[in-house]
Amino acid sequence: MKPKSQETSGQIDLFNTPLADLLNPRHELYQLAQLIDWKTIDDSFGQYFVATQGAPALSTRLVAGLHYLKHAFALSDEAVVARWLENPYWQFFCGETFFRHDTPCHPTSLTKWRQRIGEAGCEQLLALTIQAGIDSKTVMKQDFEAVTVDSTVQEKAITYPTDGKLYERCRQHLVRLAEQHEISLRQNYNRKAPYLLLMANRYSHAKQMKRKRKMLKQLKTLVGRVYRDIDRQLLDQSDAVKLVFKDTLEKTQRILTQQTQDKNKLYSFHAPEVECIAKGKVHKKYEFGVKVGITVTNKSNFVLGARSFPGNPYDGHTLESCLEQAEILSGIRAKEVFVDLGYRGVELAGITIYKARQKRGVDTRRLKRALKRRNAIEPIIGHLKNDGLLGRNYLKGEMGDALHAVLCGAGHNIRLILRRLRIFWSYFWQALSRFWGVPSDEQFLLAA
Repeated sequence: MKPKSQETSGQIDLFNTPLADLLNPRHELYQLAQLIDWKTIDDSFGQYFVATQGAPALSTRLVAGLHYLKHAFALSDEAVVARWLENPYWQFFCGETFFRHDTPCHPTSLTKWRQRIGEAGCEQLLALTIQAGIDSKTVMKQDFEAVTVDSTVQEKAITYPTDGKLYERCRQHLVRLAEQHEISLRQNYNRKAPYLLLMANRYSHAKQMKRKRKMLKQLKTLVGRVYRDIDRQLLDQSDAVKLVFKDTLEKTQRILTQQTQDKNKLYSFHAPEVECIAKGKVHKKYEFGVKVGITVTNKSNFVLGARSFPGNPYDGHTLESCLEQAEILSGIRAKEVFVDLGYRGVELAGITIYKARQKRGVDTRRLKRALKRRNAIEPIIGHLKNDGLLGRNYLKGEMGDALHAVLCGAGHNIRLILRRLRIFWSYFWQALSRFWGVPSDEQFLLAA
C-alpha cells in the first residue's frame, strides 16, 4: 500500500513533550530538516507503491532521512537504525513528533526501499540536497555553470582475487548445491582442496613459485572433477534442478577456462560484474569494482552528479553522460567544464572544455584560477571514500553500483550543508552575544 503519512492531528499529548520543544533550534540538523522539501519526496515516491496491495509502507520521509544520515555519517543499514534510536535530532530530522523508544524499521527495509525506487529515485534524493544547498547558501546557482568532472573506481566488497581462491569457491558452491539436491558425488574433496590452497599460499609467501603452480594445478584438477561429475548427473535430473545449477556451472566453467591475458575475466564468484581497473596509482596498481564519474561545481565543490559506468569505458566517452545528469538534477546546463588529461579528444557542442596543463585559450586570470581549482576534485573524491561510503560498495549487482554512487554524492552534500549551518549559526550567535550579552531563546527566535 501507499506509504504512511507522518502528519499529526494537531492534538496535544499530555504525557509526551514534542521534540521541537526539547531540541536546540540552532542545531544544524534541526535547521536542515526545515530546508529539505519533504513533500516532494512524498509526491515523487508514491508512484512506486500500489495502493491496494500489501501493508502500509514506511513513511518516505523516515526512509529518505535514514539514507541521508547513513551516507552523511558513513554508517551501515544496521548502524544507522541503531543510532537513530538514541539520537533525538536524528528522529526529528526523519519527521518524528515525539521521541521513540523502539526502532523505526528493520534494516532490511532500507534495502527493499532502494530496490523499489531505483536509480531515478536516488537521483531525486540528490536533487533535493542540491536545492537545500541553494537555500542554505552553501552553493550558488551561478556555480552550476562551471563544473569539474573526474572519474574514480568504486571498489566492490570482494577479497583480492587469486586463482586458488576462485577455484576453492567454485568447489564449495558446487558441493553445497549437490548436498541440497541430494546428488551423490564420487568425491567432494572437502579435506584435500583446502589443504592444496593452504600450501599454494605458503609457497607463494616463500617465493617458491614452481611448487605453488603445482598445488594450483592439482586444485584446478579437483574442481574440474567435481564440475564434470555434477554435469553428468544432471542429465537425469528435472529441468528445475538444472536451472538451479545453471548459473554456478557457467561461472565454474568460466573460471576454469580463463587465462591470464583474457579480457572480461571473472574476479569474484558472488559479484561477477566486478572489473579490474588500473588508474595509475603508485600505492594501488589495480582496483576491483566499477568506474564512477563525479561532477562537482568548480568553485564550491558541491556534488551535482555521480554515475557508474560498467565495462570500464574511456573517460572521455563518459563526459556527456555526466554533464547530462548534472543538468537534469540542477536544472542548469554547464558552460565550462574542467577535466584532466584522461578526457582528451572529446568536444561537446555549446560547452567549453578545459583540460589540465592547457595553455591555449586560458588567457584570463579567472580561467587560470579555475583551471587550478580542477585539482580540488581529487580531495573531494578522497572525502567521498573516507568520510562517506564510496570506498567500499556492499550493494549487489550493477544496479547496486549505480544506487550507491548517487547516494554517496547526496551524503557529501549533506555534510557540506551541515558544516555551513554549523559555522553560520556559530558566527550568528557570537554576533548576538556582542550586542545583547547572552540572549535568551525568545530573543534568538525573534532575531532569526
